[in-house]
Amino acid sequence: MNVLLAEVAQATQRLADAGVPSPRFDAEELAAFVHSVKRGELHGVPDADFDARYWEAVARREAREPLQHITGRAFFRYLELQVGPGVFVPRPETESVVGWAIDAVRAMDVVEPLIVDLCSGSGAIALALAQEVPRSRVHAVELDEGALRWARKNVEGSRVVLHHADALTALPELDGQVDLVISNPPYIPLTEWEYVAPEARDHDPQLALFSGEDGLDVIRGLERTAHRLLRPGGVVVIEHADTQGGQVPWIFTEERGWADAADHPDLNNRPRFATARKAMP
Repeated sequence: MNVLLAEVAQATQRLADAGVPSPRFDAEELAAFVHSVKRGELHGVPDADFDARYWEAVARREAREPLQHITGRAFFRYLELQVGPGVFVPRPETESVVGWAIDAVRAMDVVEPLIVDLCSGSGAIALALAQEVPRSRVHAVELDEGALRWARKNVEGSRVVLHHADALTALPELDGQVDLVISNPPYIPLTEWEYVAPEARDHDPQLALFSGEDGLDVIRGLERTAHRLLRPGGVVVIEHADTQGGQVPWIFTEERGWADAADHPDLNNRPRFATARKAMP
């Protein structure tokens, strides 16, 4: 075994002891980052090229600093995004939310679908939709200045139009025209603070995490925004916590102008996102 692989094995044990959820993956990803190779190429790094900065990176991860803050990059569907302190790190479970949305937009058979991503954070959702629905017109809305700095870097050179605005009042000029509204909003109840993983609790922006006593305050507001923005027949897609599957579809009621409200599981079969269609007049 070469030196680097031996060090990765040691780092894996250290990260496991620190409670890191995916110790081997993280140990390998940090090694690949420090040595500027892919994870599958670690065995080819000569012993003489071992970089001791690897252990600095491992120590930061051991202290539960997010992996993506150390490497400065996050992978989401087919994208590589720039992330760091001040912006919510996109999660794998959100990929299935975006997958459903892409299928929904394609099924609409609209030539140039108009899409709005609310609470955009790093821009991950908006950029994935712009990339995978080629003729879409995508607007991303973000309120937090820290997150906005990262979003600007990520959307540069893309078709995504970024807006510094409050999701609850944004884009009145698009009222009644939008085909799809999508959001991964804050949804953690304030009462759950102590149970949140340290990577999120200590490093993600609080604005991106918590939303009132039951976690649904922002989603209740987004229901009104989505209804305002969407054309009749347009669709809303909202991510939520896996404990909120029974609650979120009830926010999108027929009395409030919605049809077909439903909940959907993620790849782990946990309730993950709600969808609804704006009712025809």
